[in-house]
Amino acid sequence: MRIYVASSWRNDRQPRVVRTLRKAGHTVYDFRHPTPGDNGFHWSEIDPKWQEWAPADFAKALNHPLAEHGYENDRRALEWADAGLLVLPCGRSAHLEAGYFVGNGKPLVILLAHGEPELMYRMGKICLGLTEVLNVFCDLEILQSASGG
Repeated sequence: MRIYVASSWRNDRQPRVVRTLRKAGHTVYDFRHPTPGDNGFHWSEIDPKWQEWAPADFAKALNHPLAEHGYENDRRALEWADAGLLVLPCGRSAHLEAGYFVGNGKPLVILLAHGEPELMYRMGKICLGLTEVLNVFCDLEILQSASGG
């Protein structure tokens, strides 16, 4: 199964999740390493003082070639993936990516962590641990094979 892992650069569980899914035989998109030799998009590559930007600076930076390249990597991977995995805790981008899966009728699995409850997580399949995530993707793969997908 092709899985898009949506999370945060600050989430130290994300690399282990990617490794575990790959070890289980899944093809996984990792935003930290979208292609060989690519260490993912960082705002700091555009401007080391990116955290001081005004809204107009941010809007302009979205059109920077590095931002366009990072966005296209992620967007293509969203379309490519059979399912999405939201690894909490994470921020706004990962939640937008999760919404993409729900809006396009693709399965969304959510790996919970300690934090504030969110009602809209009902849109996905909630998992409390990585073993449960693997079982859900195994079941989805069986359903996908049975339907000819």
